[in-house]
Amino acid sequence: MQKLVIASNNQGKLREFQRMLAPLGIEVLTQSQLGISEAEEPHCTFVENALAKARHVSRESGLPALADDSGICVDALGGVPGVISARYAGDNPKSDARNNEKLLREMQGVTDRHAHYYCVLVLVRHADDPQPLIAEGEWHGMIAHEERGDGGFGYDPMFWLPELDRMSSELDHDEKAQLSHRAKALKVLLEKLKM
Repeated sequence: MQKLVIASNNQGKLREFQRMLAPLGIEVLTQSQLGISEAEEPHCTFVENALAKARHVSRESGLPALADDSGICVDALGGVPGVISARYAGDNPKSDARNNEKLLREMQGVTDRHAHYYCVLVLVRHADDPQPLIAEGEWHGMIAHEERGDGGFGYDPMFWLPELDRMSSELDHDEKAQLSHRAKALKVLLEKLKM
């Protein structure tokens, strides 16, 4: 595989994928570079949304496509925000700051602050690929009582890693590339590609 289209317009995700895939010599294109619109994400599971995005981008580009669907799942909230993590506070427009504010409000007075980031990656070799490659990754931590740090994106400023006593927004790129849910899923995917 020499070229791959990433089915996302999220700049944070795109930077992570480009860094992680660069050593493989795969040319990474983005759907926006090819003028491809975003796919609908009507499903209630991460895997269904990722598959829909991958098939859409592959169909439009004629190239293999890699899609990610990921989010943060908070135990005390029954897994919310989950698949709507990027749109938790609404999508007109989507806003990390508003999503974080809403989650902090929802967590007021909640003692169980356990949460995890979840990522599913789906790679299709072509739009009708009957055997898409699917990989998952989880990253466990806790929701802090306030935001801290200026790195990362999404919920990173409030995702506390007890074993490191830092927020994910305080990790450098190399640390995050080893620990994150997306990094873990990508490692699984790369192993599947080698088979």
